[in-house]
Amino acid sequence: MLTVNKLIGQGRGLAPALLKRASTVVLDWDTRQKSRFDTEDSQGRTLGVFLPRGATVRGGDVLVAEDGSLVKVIATPQPVLVVRTCPEHGTPLDLLRAAYHLGNRHVQLEVQPDHLHLEPDHVLADMLRHMHLIVTEELAPFEPEAGAYSAGGHGHAHHDHGHDAHPHAHQPEHKPEHQHAHGHGHVHGPGCNHDH
Repeated sequence: MLTVNKLIGQGRGLAPALLKRASTVVLDWDTRQKSRFDTEDSQGRTLGVFLPRGATVRGGDVLVAEDGSLVKVIATPQPVLVVRTCPEHGTPLDLLRAAYHLGNRHVQLEVQPDHLHLEPDHVLADMLRHMHLIVTEELAPFEPEAGAYSAGGHGHAHHDHGHDAHPHAHQPEHKPEHQHAHGHGHVHGPGCNHDH
């Protein structure tokens, strides 16, 4: 077994030629969120991965084995719920509201500009549909957000700015609580049920 105890996030600083020659491992999220696991790379070598406690492996990261060889991590597609706003009457606020409610339930969540990914859960899927969102199950790599206080976050450089940097950020819009017209004669409010 070849021991791995170093990780280079997204292969930063490595020459493209080195990455091209690297072996690969295809890992699902359940494995990538562990700091210690065994796996097999594309060359058939058994790897014993021993990373610092709390380490998370992301698709595109590079593992460094004890012999100096590089192993590129590929996030395997897995079943995920994909949550999108309704194209006819939804708004980006619907997706923000969904992320808020899922966060309150401590759900691991991948946040993209136009959709959310979470692991399949029929209770959460029903809740999201009740919020007038379109929920489908698909196969996709799952890269949930890291905790706000984790080292490095999720692909974002740390930056700081004062509250005056965005003066419009704290001005709420005054709209009725989640009611939206379909344009064909009826309005949906909370508690309505319709299929998409």
